[in-house]
Amino acid sequence: MMTKEELLELSKKVCKNTLMETLEIEFTEIGDDYLVAKMPVNSRVHQPDGVLHGGASVALAESVGSMASYVFLDTDNYFVRGIEISANHLKSIKEGWVFAKATFIHKGRTTQLFEIRITDEDANLISIVKLTTIALPKKEK
Repeated sequence: MMTKEELLELSKKVCKNTLMETLEIEFTEIGDDYLVAKMPVNSRVHQPDGVLHGGASVALAESVGSMASYVFLDTDNYFVRGIEISANHLKSIKEGWVFAKATFIHKGRTTQLFEIRITDEDANLISIVKLTTIALPKKEK
């Protein structure tokens, strides 16, 4: 079993040359049933009026939820895909950092359900997201 530090290091490696790297998403904390990531809020993730784009928030949420499935499930034999996501955006933010914490609501063998709370640096709730992932068996060659 990998240590928490090894899992966080692995998450950095698998994000090279991906959307997560483009959006500067960084996985920062891992617990027994949760994973936390952060993302800077700047012009790269703004909508035209200068606030955090909802799509960037959803990308952050799906990234942290999918990575949580990846680190908490048997990825030697299964691959993970997001199959449904819904988000409610409650507060806007113009600059700083947002933090997404993915926590299991259901951890099944096939499907997983997460609640992902996106907050700012002062712990204000920015968005709340529900993500369903599926673990599918890898085909043998």
